[in-house]
Amino acid sequence: MTKPTSATRAVVVDDVIDLPAARPPRRVPSIAVWLLLAGIAALCSVMLFTDLDRITVGITTLVLMILLLAAGVPIGFAMISSSIVGLLSLSGGRVATASTSAIVYDTVASWTLNVVPLFVLMGVAMWKGGVTARAYAAARQWMSWMPGGLAVATNFSGAALATASGSTLGITFALTRMSLPEMLSRGYKPSLATGAVTMAGTLGQIIPPSILMIIYAGVVSVPVGPQLLAGVVPGILLAVGFTVTIVLWATFQPSAAPRSGDDITWRSRAASLPGVIPLGLVVVTVIGGMAFGLVTATESAALGALIALVVSWAMLGRGNRGPRSTLVYIRDTVLGTVTSIAGLFIILIGAAMITRVLTLSGLAPAITKELLDLNLSRVELLLVLIVAYIILGMFLESLPMILLTVPILQAPLEAMGVDMIWFGVFLVIMCEIGMVFPPIGMLVFVVHRLAQDPDISQGVRVTLNDVYKGVMPFVAVTVLITVGLIVWPDIVMWLPNQ
Repeated sequence: MTKPTSATRAVVVDDVIDLPAARPPRRVPSIAVWLLLAGIAALCSVMLFTDLDRITVGITTLVLMILLLAAGVPIGFAMISSSIVGLLSLSGGRVATASTSAIVYDTVASWTLNVVPLFVLMGVAMWKGGVTARAYAAARQWMSWMPGGLAVATNFSGAALATASGSTLGITFALTRMSLPEMLSRGYKPSLATGAVTMAGTLGQIIPPSILMIIYAGVVSVPVGPQLLAGVVPGILLAVGFTVTIVLWATFQPSAAPRSGDDITWRSRAASLPGVIPLGLVVVTVIGGMAFGLVTATESAALGALIALVVSWAMLGRGNRGPRSTLVYIRDTVLGTVTSIAGLFIILIGAAMITRVLTLSGLAPAITKELLDLNLSRVELLLVLIVAYIILGMFLESLPMILLTVPILQAPLEAMGVDMIWFGVFLVIMCEIGMVFPPIGMLVFVVHRLAQDPDISQGVRVTLNDVYKGVMPFVAVTVLITVGLIVWPDIVMWLPNQ
């Protein structure tokens, strides 16, 4: 049975933990670096020593932040640095200092964010205990009979693992290492195999617990529990849509997914079922507790984390459950959680500061007025936003997309009658499309980079073009489902409204 690797275990919160091995190499010529630094210095000088109107200050702050990101500055620090310059330009030193200290405290002390470290802890514990590997093994046993059965098993494993970890990258790492060698060794076409693995990872931020949805709920001030529950039905629809895509692909092109499962018996299927129980306990606790109103989101996260810790410890093996090994297990799990949370809260502080600049400068109200003056209907605006977010996703990662656009769009969306809980699901789906869409598509680069490992590729050549070709049919299905959610918003709101 394949065990989670150290790389898999480390990935918990997207865009917070840096993964050099998973990201496309950034080789920027020295002349470009000098030009970026010169542009940053020039913008700072213009903002601090010239008399700009307030809206221009807001725009310039955003440009400065983008330049800092392009220069390789981490997301949170780029937001904080550019916001400090913007606040100094708008209000002067004393007001900027007071605003910064207040924002830092108010952001970190938010009750809404209590669930984040608990869900992160739950995810780290589940990876360390090998629960994810057992879930994939069971899915393979029960679904290999279908056309494209291994890819279908990978897809449903992604949906199941999404309930154990709110991490797209974590699920992608785990599934790539577990399922891609299996598919390639059995003759699967590289495009289908890599496409299934990549898109299964995107379910990690849609099916609860989702770190992105929790962050979004904090930004727009909506309850965390209903926001998480809103992702359940769309997540299931996407998993089913991906499965239909795989089955149709394998049916009309049998050579892309040769039938497998000759080594599977009813006895082996039955033997795989106990491996699903730990994951089932977490699902029932986290989702079931919230859905039936038995516990709050914070309580369900605490119970889920406790169950994950105990179950994962029990699954470490008899030789790894002694006092010393137990202390090491707890230390590593807590340390991984704290590391993730520290980076996450820096980003949240930066987001709160950039929001304050946009508000004080008048840029956010100005954009709201312009959007309302277009006289678009709710459906028309959301269709335009699909295109806009796909374009943004080519260049920005998920957290920056959420934190930069939500403060600007919230007022006009509410004015048009868009439920902000519904919009959270829409936005996270758009972010996940951005994670796979050309020309960047971070998940595509993750899968491609991992597929260069001979132990994963099994001697099969996997090109970047193969991965992009593999994900595009799934992207088309995702867009179609999203349009359906726009036309029938009650699909998303049904479970939260219960």
